[in-house]
Amino acid sequence: MSRLSRSRTTRPLSRPLLASAIAVVLGASAFGAQAETRVTYKSASAGTAYYQMGVELSEAIDRGTDGEVSLTLEESQGSVQNVMEVMARQGNYVFTTPPGLIDSAQAGEGPFADRQSPRFQEIRGLFPIPAITMHFVVADDAGVLALEDLEGKHILIGRGSFGAREAQRYLELFDLDDEVEVADADIGSGPDALKNGQIDAFVTASSFPTPNVIETAASMPISLVSLTEAQIEQTGAAHQTIPGGTYNGIDEDVETTSLPVIAYTTTNMDDETAYTLTKTFWERRETMAEESPWWGGITHDMIGNIAGSLHPGAVRYYDEAGIEIPDALR
Repeated sequence: MSRLSRSRTTRPLSRPLLASAIAVVLGASAFGAQAETRVTYKSASAGTAYYQMGVELSEAIDRGTDGEVSLTLEESQGSVQNVMEVMARQGNYVFTTPPGLIDSAQAGEGPFADRQSPRFQEIRGLFPIPAITMHFVVADDAGVLALEDLEGKHILIGRGSFGAREAQRYLELFDLDDEVEVADADIGSGPDALKNGQIDAFVTASSFPTPNVIETAASMPISLVSLTEAQIEQTGAAHQTIPGGTYNGIDEDVETTSLPVIAYTTTNMDDETAYTLTKTFWERRETMAEESPWWGGITHDMIGNIAGSLHPGAVRYYDEAGIEIPDALR
């Protein structure tokens, strides 16, 4: 008998078995697709506080969704780049930026004047993240000082950064520029210069509690400048409270200003993914704050800082949770 005649004939699956096999394959595919909802998250360069926030947020989203949504971090050169990449990005792209840059992008102004795109109109907000908060750190044991107490001080404000520009603006706004001596040095040397008595104060801008202020307060008595309500209003910046106890020796609340930072996406993201990200962020926020206190400063009031409009998926969560949002964001 030939090999061909001895070979077994493969019989087709019966219809019930075939249907069962297809159901298993489709079920597995659906599960795989659900488990592999991937989101690109672009915030800041590695080693910065905002990159670390991205790491923590990624872990929170993974745990909060049982791995069904995965955030992949990408390094960034800054907020302008994050917004610019909206022009080319497809799929689930989440990025962080101050809301003012969204206004500029959608109006075709500032850094976007020569690179306008209709894609900027597709940007949608999700939730706030820790703001860039102004700290006026003074070598003093009073705990809290008034802005006027800076008169006669030797102050390091740095150069080129948001904090340096804002500090210089405040000195001019409140007629202090001729009353203080501004040190010509990089802000990174601020804590050591304060400890060594080379300066009387330094200004830094970061989410709180910021490591360089924690380090300084642990090694010497410091005070923070607290602004009045009228002064904060005069700056035109967002009001930020640093709760008493945030830093060693600062037992009272400190009223200051901040630059809000928001997590945005685009209309390319489907409603369910935007809903899940927003819901998981708020549900995991307290747990994140237990490990990294800077998440503790996030409140529902900060939603009002979002520029443009919210993603419909985010609106769905806020409505379900009974969180009030401005009508302009819908």
